[in-house]
Amino acid sequence: MIMGKQLPQLTDKLKEFISNQKIFFVGTAAETGRVNVSPKGMATFYILNEQEVLWLNMTGSGNETAAHMLKDPRMTIMFCSFDKNPLILRLYGKGEVFHERDEAFGKYITHFEETAGARQIFKLNIDLVQTSCGFGVPFMEYTGERETLKVWSEQKGERGIKEYWTEKNQTSIDGLETGIFE
Repeated sequence: MIMGKQLPQLTDKLKEFISNQKIFFVGTAAETGRVNVSPKGMATFYILNEQEVLWLNMTGSGNETAAHMLKDPRMTIMFCSFDKNPLILRLYGKGEVFHERDEAFGKYITHFEETAGARQIFKLNIDLVQTSCGFGVPFMEYTGERETLKVWSEQKGERGIKEYWTEKNQTSIDGLETGIFE
């Protein structure tokens, strides 16, 4: 049985593994309250270098990660292979959040396709990379991307998205501010 490894940064082989994944999961938590784990898809992940990654956060029903970043920047990103080569990859570190109003947002958005409904960009500064076997993860077949969020965002338009943020994205489920309009 292959045991997990701990590394200080991403290797070329792990970067290639990430580029082949269609889904990743983001885990965050404030000091108190609920722990949040969110699945992410679409072309929303980008590797800056061996110790820094970005992900483009799309408009959603909640905004937990942004709220947690204002209280505690700990973040874990997990990739999990569902094909013939099992592997679980976790990236641990401190996260930063950038909104449209931030200079860094303008710099980092160039790494992603233009997508209606883009809400924030998160940057993870990696302090630990961990692999584990993934032997207990089932096989699953990728059949394509869902277009639902993209279509919904395009139909809402920029003004409709901002109204949605006002209604649904200003506080977390634990009542924490998300910083969406600061």
